[in-house]
Amino acid sequence: MWVKSYSIITNKVTKEQLWKLFADVNAWHTWDDGIEYAKLEGKFEKGNYFLLKPKGGPQVKVILTETIKNKTFTDVTIFPLAKMYDEHIFEETPNGLKITNTISVRGVLAFLWIKIVAQDLVKHLPQDVARQIDSASKL
Repeated sequence: MWVKSYSIITNKVTKEQLWKLFADVNAWHTWDDGIEYAKLEGKFEKGNYFLLKPKGGPQVKVILTETIKNKTFTDVTIFPLAKMYDEHIFEETPNGLKITNTISVRGVLAFLWIKIVAQDLVKHLPQDVARQIDSASKL
């Protein structure tokens, strides 16, 4: 299994603001330049799924495997012979809110999906999380 994480501590946003940003899946394209659209019908909760179309890529189905309001959520994208998990954790610390994003890939063809998708996602995590903080702070 391949795993990469990125964490930052900030005082610019609350866990409630971040949760509100992520729970509004249909508006992700307004703050994530890499997304053409994301569509969720129903609630942002475990067991539900959304469709996501990255710019320049095919639409994928993303399943919410864990959601704990204002604390954490994990989703999984199922590729042929591999799965990519994306975990988000919001944790209050004495120095501010710690935001951790962990991407992992498992499966027989994990090496392929790491090269095609996951490495690029991980490479952009610092900029993406900064954009998330900025966007959520306005909510």
